[in-house]
Amino acid sequence: MSLETVSNRHLMSRDDLDDVHLVTGGGGYTGFKLGRRLAEIGKKVILVDIVPPKWPLIRNMSFVQCDLTKDQAVASALRGADCVFHLASYGMSGKEQFNAKLIEEVNINGTENVIRACLQHGIRRLVYTSSNNVVFGGQEIRNGNESLPYPPLGKFLDHYSKTKRIAEQIVLEADKECLLRTCALRLGGVYGVGELRHIPRVVNMAQTGVIQALFGAESLTDFLHVDNMVQAHILAAKALTKEESHKAGGQTYFISDGAPINTFSFFRPLIEGLGYSLPRRQIPIRLMCCIAWVIEMIHFLVSGIYDFQPVLTRMEVYKMGVTNYFCIKKASRDLGYKPVKQNEISDVLGDLVKRGFRKKQMKTSLVFRMNWFANIVITVIFTSFVLSYIPLWNLSTFEKATLSVILDK
Repeated sequence: MSLETVSNRHLMSRDDLDDVHLVTGGGGYTGFKLGRRLAEIGKKVILVDIVPPKWPLIRNMSFVQCDLTKDQAVASALRGADCVFHLASYGMSGKEQFNAKLIEEVNINGTENVIRACLQHGIRRLVYTSSNNVVFGGQEIRNGNESLPYPPLGKFLDHYSKTKRIAEQIVLEADKECLLRTCALRLGGVYGVGELRHIPRVVNMAQTGVIQALFGAESLTDFLHVDNMVQAHILAAKALTKEESHKAGGQTYFISDGAPINTFSFFRPLIEGLGYSLPRRQIPIRLMCCIAWVIEMIHFLVSGIYDFQPVLTRMEVYKMGVTNYFCIKKASRDLGYKPVKQNEISDVLGDLVKRGFRKKQMKTSLVFRMNWFANIVITVIFTSFVLSYIPLWNLSTFEKATLSVILDK
């Protein structure tokens, strides 16, 4: 029996049974935040993830442990849902970025399993959490809109972005009238109180003094407050209903705070508010990319014997150093999306200060210091070795001078 035949059994007004909202990746920061808000407005919420959330569940919330790469497990977990938010992904940052096999299994195969389960159970709505990286291959983008083409697969700077692009296409192609209505939200970098990926990393870098120079002084990019992220997902799900004429069906939407900003300018109030400072020294992005490449090679060489955490990757250098920001007019028009916060990081700072992360309050453990010191020493040694073989004739005068300073150290 085909999946379409199975789906047709469930077509009696599922839009009227708008009770159960399921969130994949519900054990993570963004997934839990979305699930909690849905529960607060009266929806029954099922959080699905391979690990349970770190935060307590509230009324109307439940958790189901599930590995999205296992199709039968996904089919079981999604049974009974009326609307699915697919936030789960793998390989966004850190050493996860280099596990290509698992990135593909979670981001592509996992997405296919979710779609298959939706069809099997007659689930009528699927909101996919994508990334603005699906159209970014290192090129400058100013106020980009949804008409931008995908870069060729060979042009992506990291495996995560490539697999998100493939998964997004799979989701959009699954949009079928009277079967499953789908849409994709292309997010900027999410931040907010309690965020566990980007904010702790920035704080760690400030504490250890890793940030010795800046780059991309004129570049602009997008950030997304978690409250805006939650709003966009709820609005997108509503725009897939019959009552809203399924107007979001098969559509993509860029979602951000709608206020492009330089990455270092964005984090400056946080870093300085914690008692640290950013350097004034600027280095060329080409040189920074070279250093990031060396860092990636270090990970490749030593990851089998040492837990080396990459300080920076080439993709991150390009995202920070090359202007790439996107227009949210389509989301505003179709979904009614309106950012409630724009580059507002004061609540994050207040929370960190309250928890004792200000410089004078912070007592860094010896183990933490030793791990970061070891990573920095390894990076400096490998970088100095590799850069010593780079021909200086193809670098600018300023780049040569900067390179000489680094090698002398």
